[in-house]
Amino acid sequence: MATFLYRLGRTAFRRRWYVALIWVAVLGAVGFGAVKAPAAPDASNSMPGIESQKAFDLMEQRFPGAKADGANARIVFVAPDGQKITTAGNKKAIDKLVDEAADGSQVAGAVSPFQANAISKDATTAYATVTFKVKADALTDAGKNHLKDAIAQAKHAGLTVEVGGDALATQPAAGGAAEGIGIAIAALVLLITFGSLTAAGLPLLTALIGVGVSMAAIMALSSAFGLSSTTGTLATMLGLACGIDYAVFIVSRYREERAKGHTPQEAAGLATGTAGSAVVFAGLTVVIALAGLSVIGIPMLTKMGLAAAGAVMIGVFIALTLVPALLGFWPNAVLSRNARKRGRIKEGGQNNGGSRWARFVLRRPLPVLLLSVAGLGALAVPVMDLQLGMPGDEAKPTSTTERRAYDDLAKGFGPGFNGPLSIVVDARSATNPKAAVTTIEKKIKATDGVVSVSPARFNPAGDTAMFTAVPSTAPTDKKTQDLVKTIRNQRPATEASTHGASFEVTGTTALNIDMAQKTQNALIPYLIVVVGLAILLLMVVFRSILVP
Repeated sequence: MATFLYRLGRTAFRRRWYVALIWVAVLGAVGFGAVKAPAAPDASNSMPGIESQKAFDLMEQRFPGAKADGANARIVFVAPDGQKITTAGNKKAIDKLVDEAADGSQVAGAVSPFQANAISKDATTAYATVTFKVKADALTDAGKNHLKDAIAQAKHAGLTVEVGGDALATQPAAGGAAEGIGIAIAALVLLITFGSLTAAGLPLLTALIGVGVSMAAIMALSSAFGLSSTTGTLATMLGLACGIDYAVFIVSRYREERAKGHTPQEAAGLATGTAGSAVVFAGLTVVIALAGLSVIGIPMLTKMGLAAAGAVMIGVFIALTLVPALLGFWPNAVLSRNARKRGRIKEGGQNNGGSRWARFVLRRPLPVLLLSVAGLGALAVPVMDLQLGMPGDEAKPTSTTERRAYDDLAKGFGPGFNGPLSIVVDARSATNPKAAVTTIEKKIKATDGVVSVSPARFNPAGDTAMFTAVPSTAPTDKKTQDLVKTIRNQRPATEASTHGASFEVTGTTALNIDMAQKTQNALIPYLIVVVGLAILLLMVVFRSILVP
């Protein structure tokens, strides 16, 4: 491996124009493919093998057109202190807002709280629901502003108005300020470390080229392999991190070899042959960990992991070929200013911070080991309170209207209102479907922790029904998780009394519970596969058992 990489590094250094042009051509080709490729499909949150997903699949099968793809806005109204939502002035302001919202060009419908009986018991809080014909990311500025203007008028009437749902929520996007700040910090650290603008910029340049190739390739293949726009998020982060890291390995070793008096071409070959070996095996271990995400059994994670693994491999190839080629263009510019003045770097380095720290560790291995383990234990303490699941509006800051709408609904309708459980009843095999559904409704309503259940809604065939059960506790509360388990555990007895009907529990809350359990169940197999393959790889590299 080292001999092959040594030759590769020397060849890339010597044939730098060809190597650079090849990578430019690759970037251009995948960029052209990305531009001409069909649009990426929508992100799929399908979770095969869990009850919530089975219930969703049954709903889509038995209730044609029931799948709500459009954006939605839940407009929450809170009356001023001492007033009721039902007073004439407040009712007029709410009805006016709903009527104006319904006139939007992209609006599918708007339901007033007075039509849907969506008013709290103390009549201080109410909500209206606005649904759209298109998804949130397809809403135009005009459509959003139309709704915002209607909301502003209701606020002028004295009502507190907050908006939940995804219609007006800020849409997440990959890239942007976070990556920009990270690159700036990396540039500063590299500049301080290397003392050369070229040495600091080269790893950043090659990492950005690698990410460009990776993201363009993902976009080009998105339609063929069902990769959504969110698939490349992990690839971007790891592509930047590993791309910078691996290039730094090569550049740093190149500077060391130059310090020993080797010619630029020889130094490039030696750097690629030595540090390049570390790059190859470091990249392979990352690829193993990312590809191992497929063990979890969640398609979205599998695609993200494989896409990120591809980005890491591209980073490895660039570090082994493009980095030595660019060193050929600037063989001396990557050296520090002092080294360029002297013509070679001063040999030694026995008194730098790294060597002094290494000697300290070697003199006191046991105390350092114990302190390291204690530090890791302290960092791991928060795991005791770890909650798995997808964060909702409750996780957003109170400065957002979505969070305030969530809090107002919880205060007016109870903490469980924001996380209702959806019950899907399959009564196709029941002798009397309606009676079976009624029995299941009564059983679930009588369960401790259930505040209310909605009237059941049947499909056109009359053999499947849906209704919601509102818990008494918040969606992320441990008691809500216990409630879902209780309802599912009492299912055999409940279904026995219906003579053929069965039901499934779904909804956002149940989906988070199922997803968390699926992830926990996959942890041990994931660790076995990833750690096992990593140990085998390291055994091959080091030809040792103790080191791995």
